[in-house]
Amino acid sequence: MKSKVILACLLAAFCLTASAGKKKDKVVAKTPAVLAIDTLQIDTFSYAAGKANTVGLKPYLVQRMGVDTTYMADFMLGFDTDSMTVADKREKARLAGIEIRSQVEKQIFPQISKQVNDTADVLNRLLFVAGFRSGISEENDLLPIPMDSTQAFVKRQMDRYHAELMEAKYGPNRRAGEEFLRENATKDSVHVTESGLQYKVLVEGTGDIPTAKQKVKVNYRGTLLDGTEFDSSYSRKQPSTFTCSQVIKGWGEALTMMPVGSKWELYIPQELAYGERESGKIPPYSMLIFEVELVDIVK
Repeated sequence: MKSKVILACLLAAFCLTASAGKKKDKVVAKTPAVLAIDTLQIDTFSYAAGKANTVGLKPYLVQRMGVDTTYMADFMLGFDTDSMTVADKREKARLAGIEIRSQVEKQIFPQISKQVNDTADVLNRLLFVAGFRSGISEENDLLPIPMDSTQAFVKRQMDRYHAELMEAKYGPNRRAGEEFLRENATKDSVHVTESGLQYKVLVEGTGDIPTAKQKVKVNYRGTLLDGTEFDSSYSRKQPSTFTCSQVIKGWGEALTMMPVGSKWELYIPQELAYGERESGKIPPYSMLIFEVELVDIVK
């Protein structure tokens, strides 16, 4: 009761202020009131703070909670409820079920389906929903195995689908790289390491050879098998500096064999580069060619 009296007095005070403004000056009456913060009472501030914190609420209700603003009166009925009855709790649970079902249909299922095959829906939507339902309710389980076994089974199958999808999309990159490396390895000027890295010495340096933990300064140019340049310190007109262990495996191996002053051409198999990862302009399973000049070891 006390809070209602305070609120009524507060609203009355606002009304009196506005009325006084109208009698004194009609122009002032059209200007929004500016409260003087040095004399603001805590009750006035409390009301204003509550009001200010409603900014953005309606868009949130619509976009995140799916509330139809046609039924805002019903929303206000719920807002004005101090405690929930059993019926209210049941209704809240029911509405939560509706919300989760919507997320399953519109978000979860499409995301999982895209991971399996990004060009077509290969999953059965009804069975996906049925499985989701049984996982929550623990009823009518068509796959009566423990949840941890279900998760492990799904992960193994998803890994297989992922591998098949990557092979279908980027397998040609891998095969082209392998074919190039087979032919390139037969050339007299090309050296092949145990890991599969291939390199050709363009300039033989005479300086020190860096260790994996040392920082080096290099100039380089990187291209794909088709000649597309994806990175170049020469284009930036400034050498790059980094630690030998912080680059792709093929680079790290080569740098720890190169004397300072050397210039090599590297032929890096995709498994010593980015593998199935896409990196900028570099597609998955891409064999990379680098021209690398070891300028100095940074001490």
